[in-house]
Amino acid sequence: MAVIDHPDFPIENLPFGVFDLDGEVRVGVAIGDNVLDLRASLGIAATTLNPIMADGRALRERVRELIANGTAKRHLVKQSDVAMRLPAHIGDYTDFYASIHHATNVGSMFRPDNPLLPNYKWVPVGYHGRASSIVVSGTPVKRPSGQTRDDAEQPPLFGPTKRLDYELEVGAFIGRGNALGTPIPAAEAEEHVFGLCLVNDWSARDIQTWEYQPLGPFLAKNFATSISPWVVTLDALELYRVAPAEHEPEPLPYLRPPGRAFDITLEVWLRSASMTEPMLVSRGNFRDMFWTVAQLVTHHASNGCNLQPGDLIASGTVSGTTKESRGCLLERTWRGTEPLTLPTGEQRRFLEDGDEVILRGYCEREGLPRIGFGECRGTVAAGS
Repeated sequence: MAVIDHPDFPIENLPFGVFDLDGEVRVGVAIGDNVLDLRASLGIAATTLNPIMADGRALRERVRELIANGTAKRHLVKQSDVAMRLPAHIGDYTDFYASIHHATNVGSMFRPDNPLLPNYKWVPVGYHGRASSIVVSGTPVKRPSGQTRDDAEQPPLFGPTKRLDYELEVGAFIGRGNALGTPIPAAEAEEHVFGLCLVNDWSARDIQTWEYQPLGPFLAKNFATSISPWVVTLDALELYRVAPAEHEPEPLPYLRPPGRAFDITLEVWLRSASMTEPMLVSRGNFRDMFWTVAQLVTHHASNGCNLQPGDLIASGTVSGTTKESRGCLLERTWRGTEPLTLPTGEQRRFLEDGDEVILRGYCEREGLPRIGFGECRGTVAAGS
């Protein structure tokens, strides 16, 4: 089959996405540098992944059969010839706070003697985000305006954020939902997940600091969330499952068994408007999360909340134990006190207009195929 090798998309991966070809929106599968058109090859006329998410495993096997018998090559389109769209109609979006390293770092900035709140090791903490402002990779992100208050002796001001940040996250798309009032047992939680993608939960830290008490994030978060266009199925990640983080205290019974973690290397690259090539800012791993994907799904539905195909659940910022593995500038520059120096000599405490943030994710181990997520890109544009 005439495919140009792409390091992220070997035939062992087969991630799903939605693309626009000559004004027609179709669903497809990435194979190397190409897209397999599922309308042309299998007669699937859907324009989002929602209708096929509940039975993704069977569809992936049908694609493998097309590759094996050689018929897939007749329906390949170059990725460079298509425009990628959001992979699903996202009805609801929830963002968690599942990295204990991120929570500890942020908490220590404000509560150095007691960085973790009493509930952290017991309950997966999250908030409901804004689905309508989720955008696909490559979409410019306007600098948001909001209320900020730097001087406690003065009233707040309204204007563009001065502390715009990114957050490196992994998102899980729900494939099979649950009925209202019916929880999802932890042992069955992964059966409700279609696949994973990269997520950049853009954050305005100065707006967030002023508004987040007592009800949590609001305008500091809902102006834009970027996601990668390709959704990698859990089947493709099977060989990269690892033991979950150890918990002390042991999770409550409804959060057991915890499911497995995923050994996914995650990177953040930054390019200013004056740079030719991006600079690696951080590299972490999704295996370091305190709560697993299965636990996030189970907890979300534990009160009977009905999840639906296409709902997006994000992990929260992925951070590790080292400075180089911190997944946002708030941590990486320690609230702006340790600025990054770029190859051009520029410094960054937070993002400036024209900065491009590039998230990358991949699974890689000797003797195994590389399973990649592609990229999640976004460039900061000046606000109105």
